[in-house]
Amino acid sequence: MRSISVAERRARLGRRHRLAAMSRTDDVLDIARSMVVLHATDPATVFLSVAARSVTAAPAAVERALYDDRTLLRMLAMRRTMFVAPTDLVPVLQASTADALAVKQRATYARLIDRGILDRDPGLTDVLAWFTEVEEAAHRALLARGEATGAQLGAAEPLLRTRVDAAPGKSYSKPTGITTWVLVVLGCAGRIVRGRPNGSWTSSQYKWAPVETWLPDGIAPMPADEARTALVERWLRAFGPAPADDLKWWTGWTAAQVKKALAPLDVTEVDLGGTTGIVLTDDLAPVEAPEPWAALLPALDPTPMGWQERGWFLGEHRAALFDRNGNVGPTIWWDGRVVGGWAQRPDGEIALRFLEDAGAEARAAAEREAARIAGWYGDVRAIPRFRTPLERELTA
Repeated sequence: MRSISVAERRARLGRRHRLAAMSRTDDVLDIARSMVVLHATDPATVFLSVAARSVTAAPAAVERALYDDRTLLRMLAMRRTMFVAPTDLVPVLQASTADALAVKQRATYARLIDRGILDRDPGLTDVLAWFTEVEEAAHRALLARGEATGAQLGAAEPLLRTRVDAAPGKSYSKPTGITTWVLVVLGCAGRIVRGRPNGSWTSSQYKWAPVETWLPDGIAPMPADEARTALVERWLRAFGPAPADDLKWWTGWTAAQVKKALAPLDVTEVDLGGTTGIVLTDDLAPVEAPEPWAALLPALDPTPMGWQERGWFLGEHRAALFDRNGNVGPTIWWDGRVVGGWAQRPDGEIALRFLEDAGAEARAAAEREAARIAGWYGDVRAIPRFRTPLERELTA
């Protein structure tokens, strides 16, 4: 069995994730493709992930790719997480993950409505069918407008103003509308897309549009099994070698789905320091280590969120850099491993905290990155959506 060391995995990470200096680019689409998808639960993450992998690009380059060239698209996919994906990958994500997610979310919301709908019509007995009718009404309203916020659609379609007590009998419960639920399902089904936000690049208040206005031919259908295999191959190119459990975690699929998706691919088992990993057979050649590099990755960046087992690059720093739900905060990287964390202070300063002695070269390189990232922010201030102990400490 071929052995692949931690050093070689770090070399692959530096090159393939465009973090080493020789791999960086100002091509936003290429950066997204290098990572398969960009994590977008926190809108700022998309921009800061590009910043960490670019040379001279600015936020306007990301906005251009998202809203003008439309080579990137926001969508819910793996683990019911928001991602920004290259548009040529959207059919793969739709068939492999989002279609099933739409079915699951529709059923979940229907149960919540059935349990807690206020001012219920006595004739309403099939809530799932009714919810589907509301989806159609919302879609018609959006087609009529061409583009709209959730609030605008709620004002235009009375059914969206239906109120639900999602946790009846609980002290913390309060009535809520169903507009967001309906839009989530329509988005998962690939019928509508999130467009330009209201505000800066840190905003998550998006306008919605029919998918045809974004992708003129819509989302091409493909068999789910074929799509899962295509997605697995891309993940292995970016994150392999890795244990199959990492792939299962990243996709959110069952073990059976992962096994079936791997079956058509030519993969080889390798030894990862006592753990069995998998790698594409044509990707077994050793990878030359790049020159030492530093990077400041944002909260929820796709590199640290690409694997479930992170000890080989994270070391003993999990408690300071992750929240209780497994969300990573801003991290300092040196030559393929995490050596500390950082935060943007209210005055715009990028504060660094090393959690180990990485040496003077690492510190100087990280400080240069901090100055560059501060320039990317400009006057924008962005607090991570999921805050971690070290990030909170640095901004206190």
